[in-house]
Amino acid sequence: MNTKQDWFTSWFNTPYYHILYKHRNDSDAQFFMRNITSFLELPKNSFIADVPCGKGRHSVYLNSLGFNVRGGDLSTNSIEHAKQFENETLHFEVWDMRKPIENKYDAIFNLFTSFGYFEDDNDDILVLKNFKAGLKSDGVLVLDFLNVEKVKTNLIHQENKIIDGINFDLKKEIKNGFILKQISFHTDHKDHVYTERVKLLTLEKMRYYFDCAGLKIKHIFGNYALQNYHPQTSDRLIIVAE
Repeated sequence: MNTKQDWFTSWFNTPYYHILYKHRNDSDAQFFMRNITSFLELPKNSFIADVPCGKGRHSVYLNSLGFNVRGGDLSTNSIEHAKQFENETLHFEVWDMRKPIENKYDAIFNLFTSFGYFEDDNDDILVLKNFKAGLKSDGVLVLDFLNVEKVKTNLIHQENKIIDGINFDLKKEIKNGFILKQISFHTDHKDHVYTERVKLLTLEKMRYYFDCAGLKIKHIFGNYALQNYHPQTSDRLIIVAE
């Protein structure tokens, strides 16, 4: 598989990706991490994988809560940035979710819609099979995805954001089973265009994927407060499986 052709390999490795999303809400992420680790009753020093981890914001916070964390991401730039936070119980490495996992974890976290990137369903199922194989016998997978039902109803087709002097033109559409976001901007004396592609994964489709991967869904939540999932109103689709 030639990862050079994958949209996420090139886009996530640019500085512009991090500029566009620099205002992501850390307090929301930390609220979720506190809630889910408490709900799962994960003992301190539990071995957690955060993949893909981006620049490590979830990993660093999980580590501060007392967990032994390994963050992995396909973006070499992100991992180079994250490595400054390493300590005896926090490590980062370049990690392709499609490759077998070497260690066994008490929990694997796949956060902030970091799934459903691939054209072929089998590649998404392979990722889940790798997660399953990377869990200890009583380990849990937490997959935090957007709620596609709400996205379909509330899709903003075009918007503009000016961040750090860069004018980002964002166009969204749903096409061929994917949510597409085209990101256009001009900086450093050239035009840039990137397209994010995330599969339109309903709960029904997720259930099929998890079943194929041998993962048993235990809990489904609709937001970071861990309230019940409602297709039309929930912000997230959060699945806990083992």
